[in-house]
Order: sequence, then structure tokens, then C-alpha cells
Amino acid sequence: MSLKDQITEDMKTAMRAKDSARLLTIRGLLAALKQKEVDERVVLDDAAVIAIIDKLIKQRRDSITQFAAGNRPDLVEKETAELAVLEGYLPKRLSAEEVAAEVAKIVASVGATGPGDMGKVMGAVKAQLAGKADMGMVSAAVKQALTR
Repeated sequence: MSLKDQITEDMKTAMRAKDSARLLTIRGLLAALKQKEVDERVVLDDAAVIAIIDKLIKQRRDSITQFAAGNRPDLVEKETAELAVLEGYLPKRLSAEEVAAEVAKIVASVGATGPGDMGKVMGAVKAQLAGKADMGMVSAAVKQALTR
């Protein structure tokens, strides 16, 4: 079963359980998936679905930061609940050590020598680690590997 099918089934389960908060989050996710499919006239595979989920998670984290700064605990709680639902659809993430090891392999295979090769390395890293690791952590690992 594809990830998109699993999300659709979870929506039906949330409807039956009358879990309105979870249902709202899943519907928003499905709307984002459908929007991408319509805009680009493609059928999304699991990697594309994970990329969209990553984007929505980043938005939720930014919102939580802003709402906390604005002293809005009610909205922080809502966004945190949505974040937990979205994170449930991501595969297990790589640890910082695993990311550093993968980045070191990619830097060696690409033949990168310094900070000027950041774009070349990030392109290769994104292709290999998309959905498996937090891209902020990956970017920091690439910077560290290239400054040695």
C-alpha cells in the first residue's frame, strides 16, 4: 500500500472515530497532495509525498515558534498536535552520526574539495537522503564536511 493510500485510510478511520483534530490535519495533507498532483499533472510517489509532508512539518515548526513568541499557547497546542500527526507518516529518521557518515561518502564520491562545492554536494545529498533525514541537519553536516 502506498503512503498516499495509507493517509486516505487513516482519514476514513479518523472520520469513523470522530477524531476531528486528526481528521482536519489529514484532510489538509491530502489537499496539499492533491494540489501538487493537479498543478504538475503527475501521480505522486512515496518520495514526493514525504517531501510534501516534510514541507508541512517545517511550516508547523515555524508556526509553533511564532505563536510561542506571540504568547498564544492555544495555537501552539493546535500546531503541536498537527505536527505529531504529520510526523507519524515519516519513515524513521537517520541519526546525526549516520547523516555525517552518508555525507562523508557523498563528498568523497562527488570529489568535493571545499565550500565552493556546496551546491554540487547538496544536490547529490538531497537525491539520496530526501525523506530519510532532516535537511537542516544534512546541510550543517555538509558544511562541516566541506570546511575540513
